[in-house]
Amino acid sequence: MVRQEQRSGATLEGRPELKTILDFIHPGETLVVTRIDRLARSMQDLQTIVARLKEKGAHLAATEQPVDTSTATGKAFFDMLGVFAEFETNLRRERQAEGIAAAKQRGVYRGRKPKIDMAAIQAKLSDGLSPTDIAREMGVSRGTVYKAKAQMTLKPGSNEVSAA
Repeated sequence: MVRQEQRSGATLEGRPELKTILDFIHPGETLVVTRIDRLARSMQDLQTIVARLKEKGAHLAATEQPVDTSTATGKAFFDMLGVFAEFETNLRRERQAEGIAAAKQRGVYRGRKPKIDMAAIQAKLSDGLSPTDIAREMGVSRGTVYKAKAQMTLKPGSNEVSAA
């Protein structure tokens, strides 16, 4: 039977197809994947999967790599590929963090655009609506409304409140 999952191999969480396979695989069966880095990206996760398969008397094989955990050579190659998959993931994270830091230094990294229109919340506050009513109407938390309220300042020389 062929099963397919569109989730990242970065974690075992939230992968219902993998869970189903590991729960129902029978002794003597083989879990076949294209590449082991598509199955899991850390040695710990790979070893967890292989341990579960071993408990059930099943094996792991990869079509694009010489991995077959039913043989000593395949198991050794599996362990080496797992180490490299985890290494690659760690390098990618480091490069991403370095890129973000460099972009922040150049002043071009701003993060994602806010989903909540703070000016609209502040306008409703200025109109005298209560934070609870605003939160309910706009589908945000009251904490968000209070954050918008904290960003508002008094205009110098008057009692009028304006957005900062």
